[in-house]
Amino acid sequence: MSTETPVVVDQEQPKTPLLERFPGRGSAVAWPLTLAGIVVTVAGCFLSWSYSSDVLGDLSINFYPGGVQNCMILLALVTLVFLLAHRGPLTRLGSWVDTAAAVRVLGLGALGYMTLALVLIAVQAGGLININPGGWVSWLGSLAMAAGGLMLVSEPHKDPLFAKTSSWVEISTIIVMMALVLFGAAYALGIADGGSFVLFLVLLAAVAFALAKSGVFTWIGIIAQKNRQVLMLGAFVVAFLFPFTQGGSDENMSIATQVLIFAATALGLNIVVGLAGLLDLGYIAFLGAGAYVGASLSTSTFAQIGWKPPFIVVVVVGALFSATLGLIIGSPTLRVSGDYLAIVTLAFGEIFRLTMGNLDGNNGPDLTNGPNGIPAIPDLKLGSFDFGQPHVVLGITLGRFANYYFLLLVLAAVIITIFSRLNNSRIGRGWVAIREDEKAAEAMGVNVFGLKLFAFAGGAFLAGMAGTVKAHHDVSVSPDQYVFLESAFLLAAIVLGGMGTVAGVLVGATILKLLPEKLRFVADYRLLIFGLLLVLMMRFRPEGLVASQRRKLEFHEEDEGLAERIEEVHLEEQGATA
Repeated sequence: MSTETPVVVDQEQPKTPLLERFPGRGSAVAWPLTLAGIVVTVAGCFLSWSYSSDVLGDLSINFYPGGVQNCMILLALVTLVFLLAHRGPLTRLGSWVDTAAAVRVLGLGALGYMTLALVLIAVQAGGLININPGGWVSWLGSLAMAAGGLMLVSEPHKDPLFAKTSSWVEISTIIVMMALVLFGAAYALGIADGGSFVLFLVLLAAVAFALAKSGVFTWIGIIAQKNRQVLMLGAFVVAFLFPFTQGGSDENMSIATQVLIFAATALGLNIVVGLAGLLDLGYIAFLGAGAYVGASLSTSTFAQIGWKPPFIVVVVVGALFSATLGLIIGSPTLRVSGDYLAIVTLAFGEIFRLTMGNLDGNNGPDLTNGPNGIPAIPDLKLGSFDFGQPHVVLGITLGRFANYYFLLLVLAAVIITIFSRLNNSRIGRGWVAIREDEKAAEAMGVNVFGLKLFAFAGGAFLAGMAGTVKAHHDVSVSPDQYVFLESAFLLAAIVLGGMGTVAGVLVGATILKLLPEKLRFVADYRLLIFGLLLVLMMRFRPEGLVASQRRKLEFHEEDEGLAERIEEVHLEEQGATA
């Protein structure tokens, strides 16, 4: 009788995450330690942080917190809410979200915030000796918050996907969110100091990451889908009210108008790249084509075309001219794809820039005034309304850039409507099919070439519309405004925000236009910082900051649980509708 020796198979044990190996994890002192850290941090914010009064605003006054200190207090209070939801009077909220994960993120965010604040004070004031005791008190408090949060253990909770809330709660949540966006944007633009702005970004990142880790964003995404019309109306109202929060500041409104121009142009590129999957590296040429049409048909003394139609006609002509360029370039080049298409479109962008520089009467027809461009473009006038003159509304002075802001807001609304309709149509589904697998889409009967050409021309049409307004907003048009780097930034806005989504493009455009304006104190390193951010995004969130569920599943195919949960919610909603 033979006996077989059992074979022992070494099974790889799952690795324990680093945060779960933190000493004292699950200890009874975790909750009181975090609470004590919050109290100490807030108490330190009411004390002076710096001897110098010109560092990070003014942090040298006792019992009168500055802007940086108020942000730290806000971060501590948000941590307190999640801590009380973990164990305390708000445990009903904690039964739906991962409160321990949120406290961990917020605690680490608070520690990072305070560490960065002390470093900035030391650098700007001339050494650590210039940090007052209040700064060290708040730093020790944030250290206790981080340690206590790392010691907390996540408890079982219900899935936010299945949370049932009344309509008034959902609508109230959307209203509160929109109000926070409005006042947060106004506050961010009002921050003059670069270091204070960076600290504000740390605060936003910590809160956003905590909401994502806890599952709150999952619930917010669900109610946003259920109340899409309310959300869109709220977003438009917030955008409309924004100029009234700036107190007539032309500087801030100039940034806001640049963001809208950039976002409107990026939405057109989002059709080409985000939906159809066509890598276009020369898209800035279509914006330039619209701008040159707007400048050439204006009443500028340097414009060489004698026809001066109304501006509404100029917008249509500029958009059609850009779309025609898209058809001319796309017809022969869309037969190729991938890297070859990227090279061809990059060449087209450079050809456009050089052509506009050569149409000076010497190397070609005298149409664009060559490298000097078309300057002295007058402000728009629609009827009796002069966009160059300030207007007083409700006692608030709205300057030149505020006037263009409202015009661009209407234009952006039109572009968003067009994009959304196309995205949800049969054409949009055809674009997505082409992006996923061109050969499979063609085998299923999709007119691949026709839809690709339509995407190219449609995206160019939207860029041309934005370009006609940009010409009057910028007062001049020249070839050096439309270089390859601008196309790269447009593409980066889509990738950063989320390909194929409206909100993602708006977020990406805002980040890429706002950060360079506020980070001028590191002007030599802005591109380096931007590159590092993109590398981190591609590593940890390749689908973008605001991604659709489809894109999430494309980049995280292994997350079968996410797919199953989404399917269950859809089935449940269909059953409720039936």
